[in-house]
Parts: sequence; C-alpha cells; structure tokens
Amino acid sequence: MFRLLITWLVISMLQGQSVDRYVTVNGLRIHYLDFGGDGRQPLIMLHGIGRVAHTFDHIASHFNQNYHVLAVDMRGHGDSDWDPKAAYLVEDYVKDIEGLAQQLRLRNIVIWGNSTGGRVAQVFAGLHPDLVAAVIAEDVGPERPREIADGFTSRLKQEDEKGWASEDELFAQLKTGSPRTADEILRAYAHFGSKKRPDGRVIWKRDPGIGNGFVPTELWRFVRQIKSPIIYVLGGRSTIVPAATQEELRKTLPQVQIVTMPGLGHYPSEENPKDFLAIVDGFLAKTKR
Repeated sequence: MFRLLITWLVISMLQGQSVDRYVTVNGLRIHYLDFGGDGRQPLIMLHGIGRVAHTFDHIASHFNQNYHVLAVDMRGHGDSDWDPKAAYLVEDYVKDIEGLAQQLRLRNIVIWGNSTGGRVAQVFAGLHPDLVAAVIAEDVGPERPREIADGFTSRLKQEDEKGWASEDELFAQLKTGSPRTADEILRAYAHFGSKKRPDGRVIWKRDPGIGNGFVPTELWRFVRQIKSPIIYVLGGRSTIVPAATQEELRKTLPQVQIVTMPGLGHYPSEENPKDFLAIVDGFLAKTKR
C-alpha cells in the first residue's frame, strides 16, 4: 500500500510539470503537453502507437531547461480528437505536426519519436529539412513489416472488446509484458492512457480505428531527404530495426548515428531512462556545435 501511494504521488508530481494545450489542425483538436521553456529551441515528442503524450512525463522535464518541450497526443490517442474517417497512416499524423508547427511558428525543431511516433518524426524531417535541427528515432526505422502490422491489429481488437476490470489489472498486464520498466512509469501509462467504458471496464483511451493505419509501411523516400543529424536508439532485444536496415541507413544517411542498448526492448527510454538520456544528451550536444 505504501509503495502504491508513493507511485501515485510521483504520477501527480509529474503531471503537474506540464500544462494542457490544444491546437485545431486538419479539422481535429489536437492535445499536447507544454513543459515550459517558451522561446527556447522546440523539442517535439511523439509517442508510439497506443501510447499517449503523458508516457513522456518521466523524461520530458529533463530537457525543459534548454528546450521548449511539447509532447503531443497524436490524433486518435489520449485527449486528441478521433479522425471521423479513421485516417491514421503515418502521413496523416505528419499533417497534424505540420499544422502544429505552423500555428506555433516553430523552427529549428528537435523532433523525437518512439515506435510509430518515430516514423512520423522521420517523415516530418524528410519533408521539412528547413525546419528540423535534429531527429531522435527510438527503436524504429523506415520499415514496418506485415507481421508486425498484423500482430498489432489483432491485439487491438481483442483489447478493445475485452478490456480490464481495473487500472490495477491493466498495470499487472503491462508489468508482465515489460518487467524491466519501473512501476511508476507503467502506472502512469495505465492511468493516462486508459478510460472507463459505460459498463465500468477499463479500455485504452484511443480510437479503435487506429489499426486502419497500422499497415505495412516503407518510408525510405522520406528518410533519404533528411538533412539534419539523426540518431536511432535501438533496444538490443528488439527486432524492429534489423541489421540489414541499419546498414542501409548508414549508407543512405552519412550523418546518422545508431546506438543499440543491450538487453532492452522496444521502449529503451522507459526501460532504462538514465542511460537513454545520457545517449540523447551526448547526441544533442553535438548538434549545437
């Protein structure tokens, strides 16, 4: 009980470090968390599929002394609107980030994404080399093979139909799947990433239609246009960016840096935030030279 209380106090503290803001782009009201630092170089953080902006809470404040940190709920996720046509391709998410950057007049952007958010970051950087100063892609490359796409869409349907009896039950499942991730990070994900159905069951706070956009994807045509420094931080246990893809990235992007964190899975920033942040800090320090 005492540990659970401490965890909720940590969640409340992290939540208090940001301000909820909204922009309307492409007919959708997009929610983002503003961690402060207005006037500093912008750092946009984009979450993975099914996650939400608050899943960056444990690391976002690390950067707000030097950056204006903005963590976005991508369309169909968290507190952002659902698209009425279930348009959730990577390119659809990119259009919203384009609109956000335009409305907030953001330039010299550091853009960071994990999983699907990393695909969005790569495409945005390729389309807008004049706006992007650096890219951080967390355990994701230019390709999404069919087996990954099919696996997620099947799980999506099962989870939305069944749900969970409580946040605690959802947390327990998350912990089983991510044993290396700290409890407070997973509890925050369970809390901010879920909602209650009318029958009281807990379900993810997302549009079930996001699966429509989780399809086999190939983004090399965008990646080849990236001009800024870019780092791919990969989990050693993950197979999302295989060796052949890493080699092709080195051939395609002379400015690329690829770092593998041994023993970690698909979300290194959650499993080992300390070492992950050290890698990112070193990368960003070089981009300012």
